[in-house]
Amino acid sequence: MRLFPALCLILTLIAPVARAGGDAVAAPDRHDPTPAEAAALLGSATLPALRRIDDGLPGWEATADGRVIGQIGSTWEIAGSVGYSGRPLDVLVALAPDARIAGALLVQHNEPVLTLGISDADIAAYVDGFRGYDLAAPAASAEPGLPDVISRATVSTGVIRDGILRTARTLAMGRGLIAGGRVNRLDYTAAGWGDLIAMGALGESAIPMTEAAAALSGAKVPLSPGKGDFLHLWAGIIDPPAIGQNLLGQAEFTRATGALGAGDAALIVMSSGLYSHRGTDWTRSGVFDRLVIRQGDTVWQPTADRYRMVKRLALKDAPAIKEISLFALPAAIDPTRPIRVEVTATRAAASGPDLHLTLMAETTLPVRFRADPVAEVPLWQQIWQQKRLAAAVVIVMLTALTVILFAQDWITRRPRLWRAGRLTFLATSFMVLGMGLNGQLSVVQVVAFLHSLLNGFRWETFLIEPVIFLLWGFVALGLLFWGRGVYCGWLCPFGALQELTNAAAQRLGVRQIAVPQALHERLWAIKYTLFVGIVALSFYSMHDALLMAEVEPFKTAISLRFVRAWPFLLFVAVLLGAGLFIERFYCRYLCPLGAGLAIPAKLKIFDWLKRRPQCGRECRMCETKCTVGAIDAIGRINPNECVLCLRCQVIMNDGTQCPVLKRRARAGD
Repeated sequence: MRLFPALCLILTLIAPVARAGGDAVAAPDRHDPTPAEAAALLGSATLPALRRIDDGLPGWEATADGRVIGQIGSTWEIAGSVGYSGRPLDVLVALAPDARIAGALLVQHNEPVLTLGISDADIAAYVDGFRGYDLAAPAASAEPGLPDVISRATVSTGVIRDGILRTARTLAMGRGLIAGGRVNRLDYTAAGWGDLIAMGALGESAIPMTEAAAALSGAKVPLSPGKGDFLHLWAGIIDPPAIGQNLLGQAEFTRATGALGAGDAALIVMSSGLYSHRGTDWTRSGVFDRLVIRQGDTVWQPTADRYRMVKRLALKDAPAIKEISLFALPAAIDPTRPIRVEVTATRAAASGPDLHLTLMAETTLPVRFRADPVAEVPLWQQIWQQKRLAAAVVIVMLTALTVILFAQDWITRRPRLWRAGRLTFLATSFMVLGMGLNGQLSVVQVVAFLHSLLNGFRWETFLIEPVIFLLWGFVALGLLFWGRGVYCGWLCPFGALQELTNAAAQRLGVRQIAVPQALHERLWAIKYTLFVGIVALSFYSMHDALLMAEVEPFKTAISLRFVRAWPFLLFVAVLLGAGLFIERFYCRYLCPLGAGLAIPAKLKIFDWLKRRPQCGRECRMCETKCTVGAIDAIGRINPNECVLCLRCQVIMNDGTQCPVLKRRARAGD
């Protein structure tokens, strides 16, 4: 069939169009808290006045009776929170002056489970559970104050938790409520000179020649007023790769930071103009007598043993700079607190004492380049630690399935072993993987992955749920080896339920309905249309796409374990009822997840399923016995529809079923 390349093309073309027409990938409209909302968040009896702050750390300051009663920040603005759906997730977080979370308000989300599986009251109670959490307390004592993630919504509520805590800590550090924390020496994003200046990574100050000449007018050798700068100074902490690596380039940045001792930080001082910030006396004395670094009451004069010269910057858009110096700061200087760099020019006076002119450049490491002050284990690592047993069970199942698929030739020559092994594995998939571990994949996750790729992929988001992550990792690899059947035929709990109920129906004598091949192939189009429709609709309205995704019975039957309103239960009952007469009815014609997995099945590297020249010509038994009708009238297996049940391989290797083997046996006699 030529349907699948066409569907791929449709998906490629429709996404940009849908994005242009909808609200999907754009940042949410900023939600300015009302005085009433601020009062509720901060627990204030009076309506506070709110002042918007945009100083590199956006937020609102709340005041009442002339005093500051709290700070409010948005998880989207500060932490860039993106949910499992790949869409912005915005929570307003309020901080009290004592660095406690005063309250939190969920403003916007598009999370699939939150939208349809959990009540608004559950969400509100979870978000409100962060009230009272003490950001200034040690991690060990503060951790019990956090609400537990909601079961059945581990990923979504975990992302909400992460966004609230990161926003609260960043806001608390930026507003001086808690210590500044450490320097983030890991994250890198490309930035130009203008970007670094705009984000406050470099402090800047300058003295024009005219101003310097006036200030030093009594010098023995006076300066001549004119155009240009007497001294133009820039300074900043370079340890964050987003600052240092952009300024110096990868090689020079590595050499510069690699020479630093444990806990040290590096300060870059750059200048242009007539005057040198270094001078030449330091080569003899070992002390840069023109430079002074101040932080509060701490005063430090750089020395030659902590100096490194840089010849040029890596940024092409940087201004012409005359001198570049790197200084390893002593432990007494905290790189996360404001630093003042002073350069003093000294001239002999025509009479009396020497004349001095000092230029000061203030620099503060932007909040975005500071790490959390508390060395907490990332949330996804905590969850993996808690779910070690569940992850181990999944790994055992995936290992067993790998053995089955690699040893399929040996297994399919033993029909009883194959039948018993398959039914046992399917029962385990339904009871353990599905009902026990909630390991049901969904088309919603495919949509979330696509949106995550477009909006900024984050591994942490997908690592929050170990069972789902392990399954998707195995399925992604399995698509290259075996196609969609790795999941659909063996690991899908609802697919397993369908096959098990149909097997029971056949044993009870329920007559099976053979769908004519022409109709059968045309009905395939339903699931592919559903998949394309859900993906396309998600670019316009994620909420509507999630509603459309209710065509999947997985949430009702597996995730919510049949505890749901009667219309959903009736829908599942109809699908399972149809499956009693047409094996895997839902898989064949309606499953959008199966369609989504089938599209990349064309990338399958190996062809493990064997066929004989006589298949479809002299014998059509495999066609009639195929679980999902994936074998056509001339014996070809359609990899887009095959669920890899191996039934056709059992028939081919069974001398009591395969006509070719029967004929060979008779010829041998």
